[in-house]
Amino acid sequence: MAKKAALILNLGSPDSTSVSDVRRYLKEFLLDERVIDAAPLVRNLVVRGIVLPTRPKKSAEAYSKVWTDAGSPLIVTSKNVHEKVQEKVDIPIELAMRYGSMSIADAITRLKAKGVEELFIMPMYPHYAMSSYETVLVRVQEEIMAQAPGMTWTIMQPFYKDEDYINAMVENARPYINEDMDRLLFSFHGIPERHLTKGDSSNAHCMKTPDCCNVCHPVQSVCYRHQCFETVKAMTKKLGLSMDRFSVSFQSRLGREPWLKPYTDYVLEELPEKGVKNLVVICPAFVADCLETLEEIEMEGQEEFLEAGGESFKMIPCLNEHPAWISLLANRIQDWASS
Repeated sequence: MAKKAALILNLGSPDSTSVSDVRRYLKEFLLDERVIDAAPLVRNLVVRGIVLPTRPKKSAEAYSKVWTDAGSPLIVTSKNVHEKVQEKVDIPIELAMRYGSMSIADAITRLKAKGVEELFIMPMYPHYAMSSYETVLVRVQEEIMAQAPGMTWTIMQPFYKDEDYINAMVENARPYINEDMDRLLFSFHGIPERHLTKGDSSNAHCMKTPDCCNVCHPVQSVCYRHQCFETVKAMTKKLGLSMDRFSVSFQSRLGREPWLKPYTDYVLEELPEKGVKNLVVICPAFVADCLETLEEIEMEGQEEFLEAGGESFKMIPCLNEHPAWISLLANRIQDWASS
């Protein structure tokens, strides 16, 4: 019988909060053609000539606010998840990051050395996006073809409305939902609007059809915006929230081109004017707390909301090491391994 293994994958992190380590990480990340999908000359000009001379220092300061004694929150949590899932399954599991240390190349090298012939690839992204889910799959496949061309693989599909994922999210969120809450804000990581239209092979649906995300179309299998809304629909139904008790926004935009709207920072400033004083925020695009949840939302976002007149701000943690999330991952591996 062929030897099987699983590979858990996430974004990655700088090795430390030093400016040099952050610059090295940002360079690899931003030069990815699926993150900044401009022509190579333009991408290099923007990243090397505009971003890298200034942004690493600012980013290093942000990372220093969330760094733990054990290191990057994302890496620490990912390692703990890896360990807990491994305790529940019989086949070997590797952990790798798309950028930075803990590389995909090294993980494939270890898997090959173990004699693995069939691999279950597990991107830790609930929703499909070119700059997250797609790029990590492409990188894994490149390394398999280069190092172990005989290895076959199966890919865990985006799980944005998987009932087990939704149940885990609801179970994790429910302690924060109470009568004192005026609004639950779903803040998803943003992407350029252009990424949606670029992924629409029909060139006639995304951002062109009225209410396109709610009109059934084959392109929605790779439409990040539609999949985010599907997560919101499933969660609010189980939480019993009416339309006036939740909002959706998109964070972490970069550059000047239009990204998915509404922008989270604008929404946080506007909500108090609309009578929302007690706010709860959740970030369903992330399964592990990281810079974008801990610093951008829980710190900076909270400050923006309170300064605008808000009175109470609560942040729901990501799934992190929640038992329901660990069980979901272990069950997916076991189901695949026994098939």
